[in-house]
Amino acid sequence: MFSGIVEGRARIEEVIPVDRGKRVVWRFPEGVELEVGQSVALDGACLTVEEILEEAALFYLSDETLRRTKFSQVLIPGYISNYERALKIGDRIDGHIVLGHVDGVARLVSVKDLGEEGLEWTLEVPSGLAKYVAPKGSVALDGTSLTVNSVSDFRFTVRLIPHTLKITALGLRGEGDPLNFEVDVVARYVERLMEFLR
Repeated sequence: MFSGIVEGRARIEEVIPVDRGKRVVWRFPEGVELEVGQSVALDGACLTVEEILEEAALFYLSDETLRRTKFSQVLIPGYISNYERALKIGDRIDGHIVLGHVDGVARLVSVKDLGEEGLEWTLEVPSGLAKYVAPKGSVALDGTSLTVNSVSDFRFTVRLIPHTLKITALGLRGEGDPLNFEVDVVARYVERLMEFLR
């Protein structure tokens, strides 16, 4: 489990095609401690450390992961991803509960510069996921916990403050780019419960 409070940026070093997926090496900032078997959210997708390399780690991405996430489009050496290590019992949850189970891919439609206040993004999500997005609710974009400002059909807006742009890789994204999108898990459970109350 994660909180959507991104720790920093990791860079793809190598992409290795394998049967039914790919193995990918991400390089992390100096001093980041990882262990084999540990869960790490990379751009919001929960992946398992398979091998530790020098300031880098190897992860396996299955066909299902590639199908459901933006990684089928962006896995190239040099690509910068957000990373967050899994929460420990007793950790503060400053964002919201993020499972690292990407629901689909959002598309960045437009970027509005707000000066010292940061940026405002307009995003579009697949029609089947739009129902989970609510004004002042939470979403995770590339693993970053963000508050929804407004909603219109399949589109919604969020604001990125300067601190978020400094810590995460979101400031590197531009119009037309794909982002991994996870809905608030509470919305999913509410929907499921309502099916039994009808």
